Amino acid sequence: MKRIYLLGATGSIGQQTIEIIRANTEDFELKGISGYSNFSLVKDLVREFNLDIVSVKTKEQADEIKSDFPDLHVVYGEEGLTTLASFNPNQEITIINALVGMVGLKPTLRAIEVNRTILLANKETLVVGGHLIRDKLLSSKAAIYPIDSEHSALWQALNGEENQAVKRLIITASGGAFRDKTREELKNVTLEEALNHPNWSMGKKITVDSATMINKGFEIIEAAYLFDIDINKIEAILHKESIIHSMIEFIDGSIMVQIADHDMRLPISYAMYYPRRKPSIANKMDLLRLNNLHFSKIDESRYPCLTYANEAFIKGGSMRTVLNAANEIAVQLFIDGKIDFLDIEKIIKSEMDNHKVIPYPSLEEIYQIDQEIKQRVLKLHEGA
Repeated sequence: MKRIYLLGATGSIGQQTIEIIRANTEDFELKGISGYSNFSLVKDLVREFNLDIVSVKTKEQADEIKSDFPDLHVVYGEEGLTTLASFNPNQEITIINALVGMVGLKPTLRAIEVNRTILLANKETLVVGGHLIRDKLLSSKAAIYPIDSEHSALWQALNGEENQAVKRLIITASGGAFRDKTREELKNVTLEEALNHPNWSMGKKITVDSATMINKGFEIIEAAYLFDIDINKIEAILHKESIIHSMIEFIDGSIMVQIADHDMRLPISYAMYYPRRKPSIANKMDLLRLNNLHFSKIDESRYPCLTYANEAFIKGGSMRTVLNAANEIAVQLFIDGKIDFLDIEKIIKSEMDNHKVIPYPSLEEIYQIDQEIKQRVLKLHEGA
């Protein structure tokens, strides 16, 4: 029986994780959750599961739950997430980090400090803090396993192989909601159109990130840290069907692929059960769909955010924080109707062009840079 603390229980990944737990109560026990976006759902989950701890957004929400469940440990805010990640430090707990944004970094670091297994769906953790995570893992018994479909595919295909046998890692990209539009057509696209992903059902931010393709840039950075691979050996290619999730080309010419339906419950389940495999509630793959697959090179002039991500990693240090912070605030401004879609990439480039890199930023410096960029971009677009 694995005890689970789930950060981001009310989001898309969180809800699919709970589906798996409900279907496998003999294997998993949900003992802690956080939820910011849907307080009503958090209360439903508190009633459904015998939890040790719950983290919510505000003190008022915490007080409300505490009044109804006086024996439950209730915390709130960003500090609450860190408390949740390390709660009951002497117990064997699996942390599932399904948070969105840089808020996932501190809880991940804290979970490493108490030697926990972390199933990671929070891209930003490794994008901005990969150097801190890598160093903390060296002195910890913790382990990080990926939940993203692309990284799960790489993880499975790499199983038992040596890194020196790898020629390149190939991450596939659907192209997002606007993959068939020209740059000219992108000038007037709407949020509703951006959220109409052709293959996946995801939260707003990640769906917009898919449309700009910055999510592939984040995934390349993630892969470099997760698998200790030179970023120059990692590339993304366009694969509209999202059936082959990633590929590995080995030095002998062999290519290993992982094939599955586009259902996130499969990579989540794989990580939750690792190192075993168990029957999954994910949709099963119809092999007849493999007779019509398409692959093409990504035009980086069409998706400049992919280039920005690669540049941020190569320049290193605090530039990755700039990349992420500028993207987070720009995407939020687009969601709020304050800027146009193409303004997202303009904001990212502007902030990167004007940043002086700190080679090895501390956690405090990362958060300071993050706040400075977000506040500056917000101020520039006040009243928009």
